[in-house]
Amino acid sequence: MKKWKIFVLLVLAVLVFIAGYTIRGRDSSKKEIQTSTTTKQQWWTCSMHPQIRQPKPGKCPICGMDLVPVNDESGPDQIGQRQISFSPEAVKLMEIQTNPVERKFVEAQIRMVGKIDYDETRVKHITAWVPGRIDRLYVDFTGTRVLKGDHMVYLYSPELVSAQAELIQALKAKQRIKAKTSDLIKRTTEETLESAGEKLRLLGLTDRQIKQVEKTGQPTDRITITAPMGGIVIDKHVSEGMYVNTGTQFYTIADLSHLWVKLDAYESDMTWLRYGQQVEFTTEACPGQTFKGTISFVSPTLDPKTRTIKLRVNVINPDEKLKPEMFVHAVVKSKLAQGGLVMDPDMAGKWICPMHPSVIKDTKGKCDICGMDLATTESLGYVKAELPAQPPLVIPVSAPLITGKRAVVYVQLPDPDRPVFEGREIILGPRAGDYYLVEQGLDEGDRVVTKGNFKIDSALQIQAQPSMMNPEGQTSKPMSSGHHH
Repeated sequence: MKKWKIFVLLVLAVLVFIAGYTIRGRDSSKKEIQTSTTTKQQWWTCSMHPQIRQPKPGKCPICGMDLVPVNDESGPDQIGQRQISFSPEAVKLMEIQTNPVERKFVEAQIRMVGKIDYDETRVKHITAWVPGRIDRLYVDFTGTRVLKGDHMVYLYSPELVSAQAELIQALKAKQRIKAKTSDLIKRTTEETLESAGEKLRLLGLTDRQIKQVEKTGQPTDRITITAPMGGIVIDKHVSEGMYVNTGTQFYTIADLSHLWVKLDAYESDMTWLRYGQQVEFTTEACPGQTFKGTISFVSPTLDPKTRTIKLRVNVINPDEKLKPEMFVHAVVKSKLAQGGLVMDPDMAGKWICPMHPSVIKDTKGKCDICGMDLATTESLGYVKAELPAQPPLVIPVSAPLITGKRAVVYVQLPDPDRPVFEGREIILGPRAGDYYLVEQGLDEGDRVVTKGNFKIDSALQIQAQPSMMNPEGQTSKPMSSGHHH
């Protein structure tokens, strides 16, 4: 009986041990499942504020950016210097977009402002060629339109009498010459007559007035001064009854059929501007109408106050719709080839006058206006006609991150498993509309990030790697999750 009790106790002890082991195994398995579930928990963070951790996607409560996953499968992985990779899901959430680096001709539109002014080459001053007194001013006010040869001033001048007397005496001497007179006397008399007539011309008399003196044989002490050209009287300097000296200005006449437009261009735009280029501009006085002109002068110096370059544009104004002092908005549409040469099919291979850009010829020669030797358009910065213009290397303006001294782009490297992005410092050329010209750092066909590049840069900053603002990388560790703004 005693042995039976001992046996029962041993059986109970074994059952208790087995039950306890089973319960402990279940608890251990449950803990392992809970640990595994906790390990697989997906967390989301902000690439700008890594202290933010949320168990589901959403917006950063600080900056509003889309949160990105941070687990081992989709978080950013540092691969090498300036390189980082993301999962396809993370790239989609970051809204990363890329564009290829390509070669093509891009057009820049250089916008400028300025105002209309008189063409200085078509502004004339009517002056006194002899001293005297103004007996009559035929034009009483400014703004009067006159034609070439119109009478302007009636001037009394005693000096005219002696000059006309010389002409009359020379004419009488010529009339006294007879057939038997020596050739020397004949030649001397002719030269004296021509000299007397030329003297009167220098004093302001016209050929018609000189012939009138020769016809009547009577000198006059008054002279009518005529307009040297047609135009508008823009200034009146004297009044009737005034005594004037040689060189005193009576009127100023301007021909408004040709005008100048003076523009201000920023120094950064000088790459696109060339002598002889066409300019389009508008005015508030003529809405909806576009006028055209030609760049005839580019200032060799920079204005120290406005930090701009002065341009002068020649404009033909046959209808005189344009008026001096009008404000204008101008634009130059220019294409640039590699090397900074301006493309203009109408100018390539031509010959142009350095003083008068309107004179353009197909062959070498002289200017029809001033007689200067024509220069090649290639010497003025245009693409050579015999050489094919190579398109420049360009990227969209949204691709580079510019700090002022440096320009950084992120290039997507070919990787079949995970997208890999590499940061590169490049040298940019001028901006042409929506594109930057690339001087160095990229090759044709590279894919640069045009959207989401700042997020990639932020991810590199979090990992203390070289980035846009930190070219050498950070020495300090990233912020802990307990830091708050």
